Amino acid sequence: MKTETQGKLKYGSWGLIVGTAITMIVGFGWGGWSTAATTQKAAEAAVLTNQAEICIAQFMKQPDHKEKLKELGELDSWKRAEYIANGGWDRMPGQEGKPDYSVSRECAAGLERLMAK
Repeated sequence: MKTETQGKLKYGSWGLIVGTAITMIVGFGWGGWSTAATTQKAAEAAVLTNQAEICIAQFMKQPDHKEKLKELGELDSWKRAEYIANGGWDRMPGQEGKPDYSVSRECAAGLERLMAK
């Protein structure tokens, strides 16, 4: 192999490697690319947020929601999610079985923000 051809292969290979690395850095950093795991986490967070909003709406739909909100405010912060779960507000319409505890926590956190207003 000629020295000229060797040089072209060497620099061409390095250009390909560096170009790929730069493309990946730009794509993942600023281009909006994401891995499957990152996308899955974002989807789970979005579902949790929506379920918490439904829980808050179900709580506020109760005729005595102002009294229940006062009761919730009087509880210690670590007991609020249990209060939500016991009330059944964290259960989604049509859901069978026990709801996810993280929905109860997020619902309680959202209701705390409502109490602060």
